[in-house]
Amino acid sequence: MFRSQIVGCGGYLPERVVTNDELAARLDTSDAWIRQRTGIGERRIAADGELTSDLAFCAARRALERAGMSGSDLDLIVLATATPDQTFPATASKVQARLGMKRGAAFDVQAVCSGFIFALAVADNALRLGQARTALVIGAETFSRILDWQDRGTCVLFGDGAGAVVLNAGPAGPSDRGILSTHLHSDGRQHDILYVDGGPSSTGAAGCLRMEGREVFRQAVQHLSEVVDEALAANGLSGADIDWLVPHQANTRIIDAVGRRLGLPAGKTVVTIERHANTSAASIPLALDEAVTDGRIRPGHLILMEALGGGLTWGASVVRW
Repeated sequence: MFRSQIVGCGGYLPERVVTNDELAARLDTSDAWIRQRTGIGERRIAADGELTSDLAFCAARRALERAGMSGSDLDLIVLATATPDQTFPATASKVQARLGMKRGAAFDVQAVCSGFIFALAVADNALRLGQARTALVIGAETFSRILDWQDRGTCVLFGDGAGAVVLNAGPAGPSDRGILSTHLHSDGRQHDILYVDGGPSSTGAAGCLRMEGREVFRQAVQHLSEVVDEALAANGLSGADIDWLVPHQANTRIIDAVGRRLGLPAGKTVVTIERHANTSAASIPLALDEAVTDGRIRPGHLILMEALGGGLTWGASVVRW
């Protein structure tokens, strides 16, 4: 039996910083209003001509460097994004070519803000079954391209970025590090509370993000609490066993609610939303990379990751670092 072990992580953020004050100069909003309701202070925006694949490639390269590997070592790339470069081919295939990966497979998955957890589950299953030995999982987004910049209820919430992890198949055992479990859910009945009003087969245009914020908040607190309990129960754990919560960075009030349910001190939750905003599928690997790089997450720590996104989709994963 094999278990997927995370052997490297990396992140990338575009250079351009857009502050709340910059948005307030052209919208009916303020820094105080945005911070109070979301916890966001600024976000990064991709430059003209900077694509999702560019962000993904930079994050992937850093993750591979930290793992002591190159693209030629990979058997699999799973890239989570709701903002691909093109309708097809998969953005992952462009990253595959730039990394010099010449075997195996590369493809995208789409579960919006839950995308990284879904992509992690796909890659983990492939390694557990022996279909691959080394995988690259990426979350990358250019949400700035699908925002209505006149809608203060949505455009202030999102940013661009990418994060990645490298997985290696290692022996499974009760004390071994690696991905202990993943848990995925969706409910298509909730489509209309968070969606993009366009697409190739509907309007022929990319469209803009639309959201019923209060209902998304309510659904998020409910479903994330349930999936966190599910993940803990599957591994015979309690909230007290978790060393770090690495949540999707959507809203500080949602993050705080899940932390309270776990009984975690605030200092045990990795929070990057103030500087990154909501980067959708990139938010968890970006937060993970930051906490590993600064030494908060160390070998042996138990990590709980969770997210909810449009669809609705939601999921969680437990990892022993």
